[in-house]
Amino acid sequence: MSSTPVAPGSVPSATVTPTAAAAAPAPQISTPGLLTAMLKTSDKISDLFFSPGKPPLVEINGKLSPAGAIRPLSAEEIRLIANHLIGANKNAAENLKEHGSCDVSYSLPGVCRFRVNVFMQRSTCAIVMRVIPSKIPDFNALHLPAELSNIVNLRNGIVLVTGPTGSGKSSTLAAVIDRVNQEKHYHILTIEDPIEFLHAHKNCVIHQRELHSDTTSFALALRAALRQAPKVILVGEMRDKETIEIAMEAAETGHLVLSTLHTIDASKTIERVIGVFPMAEQDGIRNRLAKSFRYIISQRLLPKKDGSGRIAALEILKSTLRTREYVEKGEGEGKTLLDAMRVGGDEGMQHFDGEIEKLIRSGVVDMEEGLGYATNPGNLRLELADFAGVPVPEATPVADATPKDDLLETATT
Repeated sequence: MSSTPVAPGSVPSATVTPTAAAAAPAPQISTPGLLTAMLKTSDKISDLFFSPGKPPLVEINGKLSPAGAIRPLSAEEIRLIANHLIGANKNAAENLKEHGSCDVSYSLPGVCRFRVNVFMQRSTCAIVMRVIPSKIPDFNALHLPAELSNIVNLRNGIVLVTGPTGSGKSSTLAAVIDRVNQEKHYHILTIEDPIEFLHAHKNCVIHQRELHSDTTSFALALRAALRQAPKVILVGEMRDKETIEIAMEAAETGHLVLSTLHTIDASKTIERVIGVFPMAEQDGIRNRLAKSFRYIISQRLLPKKDGSGRIAALEILKSTLRTREYVEKGEGEGKTLLDAMRVGGDEGMQHFDGEIEKLIRSGVVDMEEGLGYATNPGNLRLELADFAGVPVPEATPVADATPKDDLLETATT
């Protein structure tokens, strides 16, 4: 029996299980129609999920829900959806075949765009699609601190936005780029994998390059950018030593470089950047990073108490005489970046637990939920003792202070 030919860029039919292959041909699915129907479930969808044997799912405020009354999809149907999403992107098809996953962008004209990851699991396809709004969010919509508007006026240096996947890093950077686009007259260059928010030319000229279709790597595109006269360069992600090194070189030669890292806070971000270099080079890199960084912004998304969505808690580390010293010489007892952020409010800095405390006290976030996102839940619980209805103990004999001491000890272990 001759095998059915596979169209260029399609997912190999070998990815379908024998049971699915022997079943009756699946009905044709209109991928745009299916996606449009799923998006009607809610206006707060962040991701779409396709898994064999399950109905399509949507993530709303961090929780998975069925996308209406859509029936479960077979492995073959999901393979056909993957084929449509990949289209003629030969590089993505090759990555899926050779490495088991690929990233592409997909657009529903007039509706929204998606960042798509197709991957293999148990020899079948699965798909996760991040929803990218067609409208670029602004500072007010994202409730960003006023301090971040100062990024627009920076002439050079590195600004990093960090946090776990889905914490809103891309949205924050898009808002910053859009503000620069409105207020300055620059050449802005972005290097992304894939391109997410589409920026129109306003007062600036914006060129957006996508990995694999416009360039082969972040490092190559970043090195080429130094000859393309941009004032602002957005690098989608600091993935490797070469990219970080060229980004620092660009910052040192008069460019403003914006990028992301998957780290949980400012201190871990410094460790990650320094850690990708050999030990012999780390002292020099510390010195360069101390001089070139301008802001490290870390984000965590917390569910709101009323169930209406999520709100971002931001930690902001700003380049000052003190923070540059801590980056260059390393942190020590009483000289940590967290200490600097705690006392740096007048300079525009803030730390996670302080911001989470404000959200809890204002009634935006539930106390127990907020503590789950805190950097030091034990200490934050003590700070909130009066709010929780537990009186703060006054000066008493040591024996009476045992519960508080226990909490502090637990928080530091």
